[in-house]
Amino acid sequence: MAITEIAYAKINLALHVRKRREDGYHELETLFAFVDAGDVLRASPAACDSLTVVGEFSGFLSDPFDNIVIQALGKLPRPDGLDIMLEKNLPVAAGLGGGSADAGAIFRIVEQAHGLPDNWPARASRLGADVPACVESRTCIGRGTGTELEIVDDSLADTPILLVNPRIPLETGPVFMAWDGKDRGPLPLGDARHIALEGRNDLEAPAISACPQIADVLDALRGTEPFVARMSGSGATCFALYVSNSARDEAAAKIASDHPGWWQLKGNLR
Repeated sequence: MAITEIAYAKINLALHVRKRREDGYHELETLFAFVDAGDVLRASPAACDSLTVVGEFSGFLSDPFDNIVIQALGKLPRPDGLDIMLEKNLPVAAGLGGGSADAGAIFRIVEQAHGLPDNWPARASRLGADVPACVESRTCIGRGTGTELEIVDDSLADTPILLVNPRIPLETGPVFMAWDGKDRGPLPLGDARHIALEGRNDLEAPAISACPQIADVLDALRGTEPFVARMSGSGATCFALYVSNSARDEAAAKIASDHPGWWQLKGNLR
């Protein structure tokens, strides 16, 4: 029996970097949220695990055996294999947790087919700091490296969102390395809407130094009168939240007209 799962695009409504750790990672506080669209994974029973990648951004994943989908399958005990078709709709190295979202979808597929081991969060964490949140794919606060999750009172469910990327990949590591090391304070207290309004992304400045086009994307989004516009993760994707679907759709049309080369995705927060 085939199973289909969406790898929901992950965004960081706020991302506060607090300090560098001795292990090379960073102590952070972030508000994760997920869009009701993303990559699509279709799984069918098979004698052994296999992966086929299609879609607009499939060319960026040249080695299927090094793909996080195969790595995620390897973390989960099962009596048989899965043949995975991955439709890669999200840009790679874009601050959307695309690979982590794909891994999260694999965990949900295996959960439906066979159930998950009790220690699945630890198995997910070994794939990447965002993966446990992407398995859940619900609005939550992440602490530590992002793996310590806390469900937040979600006042942004169904909020219209527009994602825009200048089609420039931006690797996470160099952006974190360029962070200036200043602790600008914790996440605000409150529900998701308050945190999004009052929070910030401490990686925005270092990301813009590496990719100045991010500033152009933010200027374009802020010109469409959202109530929040910010970069997600380590970039280069930025997002804007709107009061209505029609306002979001008008913004998307304007940006598509003014910047036809940019990638964009319309959706609503889960």
